[in-house]
Amino acid sequence: MMFRLLGPLTVSGSPVTGGPRVRALLALLLLDAGRAVSAVRLVDGLYGDTPPAGAAGALQSQVSRLRRALPDGYGVDHSPAGYRLTGPDTGTGTGGGAGIGPDTVDVLRFERLAGYGARAAAAGDPVRAEELLREALGLWRGPALADVRDAPYAPARTARLDGLRLDALEEWAAALLASGGDPAPLVREVEAAAAAHPLRERLRALQIRALAGAGRQARALAVYEEVRGALADELGADPSPELAAAHLAVLRGERGAEGGVPAARPLPAPLTEFVGRAPEREWLRALLASARLVTLVGPGGAGKTRLALEGVREGRARREAVFVDLGAVGAGEAAGAFARALGVRDAAPDALVRALADRPVLLVVDNCEHVVAEAAVLVRALLTGCPALRVLATSREALGLTGESLLPLGALAPKAAVELFVRRGAAARPGFAGHARVAEVCAALDGLPLALELAAARLRTLGVDELADRLGERMGRPLGERSGERPGGPLGERSGERPGGPLDAPRAHPDDRFRLLSRGDRTAPARHRTLAAVVEWSWDLLDAVEQRLAARFSVFRGGATAGAVARVCGADRADAEELLASLTEKSLVEAVVVDGGAEPVRYRMLETVRAYAAGRLPAGDPAPAAHTAHCLALARTADPALRGPDQLDRLARLDAEEPNLRAALRRAIAHAPDDGLRLVAALTPYWWLRGLRGQVAGLARDLLDAADRAGLDPVAAGLGEEYVLGVLAANAPATGPDSGACAERLARARTLLTTRAEPLRQPFTAFLWATAVGPEVRLPVPDDPWSRALGQAGQGHLALERGDREAARAALTAALAGFRALGERWGTATALEGLAALSPDPLPLLGEALALFESLGVAEDIVDLLVRRAAVHEAAGEVEEAAADRARAARVARRAGLPAPV
Repeated sequence: MMFRLLGPLTVSGSPVTGGPRVRALLALLLLDAGRAVSAVRLVDGLYGDTPPAGAAGALQSQVSRLRRALPDGYGVDHSPAGYRLTGPDTGTGTGGGAGIGPDTVDVLRFERLAGYGARAAAAGDPVRAEELLREALGLWRGPALADVRDAPYAPARTARLDGLRLDALEEWAAALLASGGDPAPLVREVEAAAAAHPLRERLRALQIRALAGAGRQARALAVYEEVRGALADELGADPSPELAAAHLAVLRGERGAEGGVPAARPLPAPLTEFVGRAPEREWLRALLASARLVTLVGPGGAGKTRLALEGVREGRARREAVFVDLGAVGAGEAAGAFARALGVRDAAPDALVRALADRPVLLVVDNCEHVVAEAAVLVRALLTGCPALRVLATSREALGLTGESLLPLGALAPKAAVELFVRRGAAARPGFAGHARVAEVCAALDGLPLALELAAARLRTLGVDELADRLGERMGRPLGERSGERPGGPLGERSGERPGGPLDAPRAHPDDRFRLLSRGDRTAPARHRTLAAVVEWSWDLLDAVEQRLAARFSVFRGGATAGAVARVCGADRADAEELLASLTEKSLVEAVVVDGGAEPVRYRMLETVRAYAAGRLPAGDPAPAAHTAHCLALARTADPALRGPDQLDRLARLDAEEPNLRAALRRAIAHAPDDGLRLVAALTPYWWLRGLRGQVAGLARDLLDAADRAGLDPVAAGLGEEYVLGVLAANAPATGPDSGACAERLARARTLLTTRAEPLRQPFTAFLWATAVGPEVRLPVPDDPWSRALGQAGQGHLALERGDREAARAALTAALAGFRALGERWGTATALEGLAALSPDPLPLLGEALALFESLGVAEDIVDLLVRRAAVHEAAGEVEEAAADRARAARVARRAGLPAPV
């Protein structure tokens, strides 16, 4: 039995009869369930300031009517203390029936759960807090006391309950964000509440954080400006520290809860509803609850990634989930993908372990098959070093680790396959509700989800009968015949003929990823051939122009905008948009909305389709070189903006293109080392500001090796400075087996640098050389405002080391003025940090520098400043402030994978 007051008044789902005063009386007694309510309080609650003559008799009459309206076994007990609701006697022997317990009244249960959730949050357990608060808020079905709002007691009670609900909503939002939960449903809830309470600052701060977490940064910034303006206009007040901190978090591109630490990568949002796989979902749920390493294994197109994401979403409240996509990485780059996903600057395994130590994280590691050995080594190291960690991997083969639990994934059940085909078919052809031959189509496609979706997309232009017949021709059998019932040839083999002559001969697929479709001892080979045939069939149904653009599109990694596709693929912008729309309709390309539509739509291919398309790109096609040139132009255009007021925006844009930039660098290493050096030079400031130099050091070493093999002369090629930056990116001052080659390259770089007559083209070169190797007395630095300010900052810090405080103050003050005039955050923070050492009141300077470093997400500098500020607090006897800064420094260091601060 459940009595519900949070919405319409019901008893076990049924409305209460007897009239408004009977309902008001029941609600009043339920609000104090388990306790007696005095007659005086009941009369006041029912009649307010105008009780009737003979109020006691009127109350007794209403009590009698309520007794008749209650279900069997329930009643109203009367004692000298007052009236009390009772339920069926539980055998206590107390007589008069058992009191109604708080768990049977939704209001009381809500208050208990909300209280428990708030305490869990205060105790530092956001995962448990989120579970409790979500359950509490789920009890609300509408306005509190909706059926008794005219009762005299209702306004005060409803105001209190509405306030508790708002408090619980804020606590739930904060807990969900802190635990790494999906912010998409949170946005809807918080935005609805914010519309009713526009000046409630904590709520608006959480709204901003939720929007940013959902990838809608433009909307988050607009909300801040809206609230700031309303506070100024209506209250004459500035934003609270919490609201200002949320705004700053958006500016620095942060999605996580800890300031200064780049956020872990959220789970990709699904574009369609999930269909079928009920047994596998249950199996996955059980494995995730009991095993630390679970691997979904199956052929390409079986839906491994989608099932993994669905399984995590169903149980993600229990732990933070982080998505690691290995689909676009090359050999030796798996650790970097883990670091980027976790927001860790260093890709070394010990840094990853530090970032995950004691955190109850579920790592979803997707597309392991082509780097399975690297992935296995990393996963083993992380599981060994992080006791609270669990890993869910997807791969076409097992990782092969002790303790690994495998969940093989094959065909959809026939009923689910038909449902998936019909749903996707209805999206392609509105009104489609099925056909007699759909089951045949699904059976012939072996129930593979990707094959079903590709085929269903064709209903836009084909009828089911025509679709079935064409598929039968392509599969080399009538559709009533299953793939396992007749021999199959090698991957890509096609038999049968179609109108117009025999089918083309099989084509080679040079991409290793697609060749994996023909391999795999855990799934029937016929199933691999099925997917290959359907992808090939979908491809052959494209016209020549669509095929050319799709093949060229395969050079992109991580997606691209329509403008980028037009430039790289040699198409007019309007034509590119039209062709991308056509490929999207045919399920060969996905369109992903960015930042709620504030940024251009990005298009991407599923990796299986991209691998096939790459195999169709003719040798000598201009698209790969055009992609490299596009990435180089992108980096060069962004470079000067990284030293001005648009620094954060350009960093965010380069973040979005990072997979493409990395792919272009890999291609240049293989085919054009000179372009690789140019790309390294253009990307050096980005890598420095984002702390990615450790993650690209291996690529830089490969580039230098490739340049040596090609006999590239940096001076003759006009790439002396680019070579120097390549050496610095490769971490040249190294030890170990390669230390001799590193020393030789370093000496060569020093010669190139110090004998150079013309000014350096890259303003960061002199700074990076001084940081990595030591300052050179004479370097031809550029004569631009940023370089002058940086030089003054360097002079100021050197003067500080010499103890010349006046010279240091003059130089750093000039540097600060120069950086402020440019609107450049990193330089401004660096100058402020130096001036703080000279100031009798360093806290304001340290605070401003800290905020600027936080906006950039520079974890190392944030930790250093927090430790410095803690020392200032300690010297002033401010023990609590010092402890808070040191604790925060430790948290930032831990989440960024840095050594613990001392």
